[in-house]
Amino acid sequence: MQSPPRHSMMKNLPIALLVGLVCVPVASASLTSAELDDTRLAMAGSGLSAEQAAQLEANIAETPDDYPTRVQLLGYYFLRQSEADREAREKHVMWFIQNHPGARFAGSPYAQLDSVRYPAAYVRASDLWLQQTTLHAHDPQVLGNAAQFFFLEDRQRAEDLLKRAQGLDPANPAWAQQLGHLYSLGANRESTDSRRRAADQSLEQLESALAMTDAMGRRAMLVSAAKAAFEAGDLDGARSYALELLEAPDKSSWNYGNAVHQGNLILGRLALKAGDVEQAKLHLTEAGKTTGSPQLNSFGPNMMLAKELLERDERQVVLDYFTLCGEFWPRHDRLEAWATDVEAGRIPDFEANLSY
Repeated sequence: MQSPPRHSMMKNLPIALLVGLVCVPVASASLTSAELDDTRLAMAGSGLSAEQAAQLEANIAETPDDYPTRVQLLGYYFLRQSEADREAREKHVMWFIQNHPGARFAGSPYAQLDSVRYPAAYVRASDLWLQQTTLHAHDPQVLGNAAQFFFLEDRQRAEDLLKRAQGLDPANPAWAQQLGHLYSLGANRESTDSRRRAADQSLEQLESALAMTDAMGRRAMLVSAAKAAFEAGDLDGARSYALELLEAPDKSSWNYGNAVHQGNLILGRLALKAGDVEQAKLHLTEAGKTTGSPQLNSFGPNMMLAKELLERDERQVVLDYFTLCGEFWPRHDRLEAWATDVEAGRIPDFEANLSY
């Protein structure tokens, strides 16, 4: 049986999980070849057939310590939602927490369980991670991996763990980067005063990470820094980061499409804040001309500038933006529904696409 398309499976996942998959970063320090291999294996696992996955499960039954095979299987089960698939995924996640809590892969989205789809397993996994943070209290990677597990469900615990990791390993930009992303989630969800405070915290940590990061890592963080600066009211900083995103971009990079999209959106929002609606419209159009990216192709475009323009009754440019986004985002049903709302004079409920 042919597996359903990735985007059709993703639309049924909890919004909090989808936002987390976009926002929660892999540690920004350079990945080792083994860690890159883990990512490649998981991605390859997502393309396995049911028969191939069953054969790998049979192999695991014979050799339970087969780490690479478990990585592939977690890639296979990642977006699958049948009860049998969820139970199999739980088993492999628990194995990683128990046996390899310090492996970078154990802190990746592939090894996470959310409390919505996995309520009982989430509690068991939480207990296991807390045990590991006690046993490995001086291992920053174990603490960081545990923080990733709690990132969306228990932000206070995640913050405490990341601060402990940062205290043990202050020269590693990963912890400041992840704290910056954690605070940015608060900036998206809290009341006005709390949102500004969270944005200030996010920007402080991200700028600390940027100061410790090489050029490649810096480009990967600029989107987050630009957004944090905008939300914190540092409009000059937001403009500087957005322009840096658009200056001499590396078209061969996986992040190129994100840079074009997000850089233009920040500049458009800045133009709108300054009262220049026409310039904001131009930037929205340029944002829609992105070539796409792994994130944009899966989760879709950011709609904040579009929403702000609709609030000024600028409907046609937003409809044109939807058309451009259809070139890289396969969720034409979502775009068509939004277009119907706009044509009727309504502002769509863009849900999580205001946060991506």
